[in-house]
Amino acid sequence: MSKFISGFAADLDAMLSYREALGFSRNTYQSALQNFDRHVALNYPETEILTREIVTGWINGFIEKSSTGITTKATAIRSFGKYLSAVGKMTYILPEGYVSQPAIFTPYLFTDDELSRLFHAVDRLPKISTDPLSSKIPPVLFRLIYTCGLRPNEGRELRRENVNFKTGEIFVEKTKRKKERIVVMSDDMLGLCKKYDSVREALNVDSDYFFSRRDGAEHTALQIERMFKKCWSQANPAVSPDKLPNVRVYDLRHRFASAILNRWLDEKQNLYNKLPYLRVYMGHDNMSETAYYIHILPENIVKSAGIDWEAFEAMIPRTAEVSDL
Repeated sequence: MSKFISGFAADLDAMLSYREALGFSRNTYQSALQNFDRHVALNYPETEILTREIVTGWINGFIEKSSTGITTKATAIRSFGKYLSAVGKMTYILPEGYVSQPAIFTPYLFTDDELSRLFHAVDRLPKISTDPLSSKIPPVLFRLIYTCGLRPNEGRELRRENVNFKTGEIFVEKTKRKKERIVVMSDDMLGLCKKYDSVREALNVDSDYFFSRRDGAEHTALQIERMFKKCWSQANPAVSPDKLPNVRVYDLRHRFASAILNRWLDEKQNLYNKLPYLRVYMGHDNMSETAYYIHILPENIVKSAGIDWEAFEAMIPRTAEVSDL
């Protein structure tokens, strides 16, 4: 149960439980709605009706400060309004176009040299004096996301009990549609995880999360992104940070998929027959999500391999649907 405190506490928790029952992750909107809940408790302690004043006052406060995460916040509060309306309560629903949509993020495919320099920087992150495990986590976490093609949250929210140190299997339980799957680490990756786990045990880390913060909680997406961008900057010291290509941790997953596809192309494998295997491994709901990775490969490589580009193009979903495959 979420610890909501405003007059909307019961409805907020019921809405998240309803979404969870439909197969969506509770975490998607929970942070935004907890922030909204605190806003209401502080400024409207007696209200139980979601009004335009409450909603726009909260969302406008973020718009004035920063656009970071604003789309998620707007979607969360709009979904809450729709939920209240569906259960027969008087409510205000934030209009669809109230917050402008952010620019579509184009995946960045690291070259071999860039990836090498990036991990070199990751391996040299300084330790935080108050957290002896801090410098040990990034080298293992980022390599695990890359070598297993995980979504970033699947790596940072990984529980130790879901890592099989004998078989190298990882049980992934937190997916976009809560579909569970098993991925297998390479021998090298398994060795790194075992070494990291021995350090973790020596430090008596008391947390269910394999990559935990000092307080035992999982790292937030923002913390991991900041760490990743810092390493990217340090891997390119001759380039001003504002001139560097914009990258995300998610790009490690994109790089994994493109590397697999390039290898199959080199081996002259039939991609039509191979894509179902990649789909299952990466936890995609449908084949179109997997086929998207054909689209982001260099076109000259795909065409030179004799692939029917138009056939794959027909399978690829709209860009707006594949931002977090």
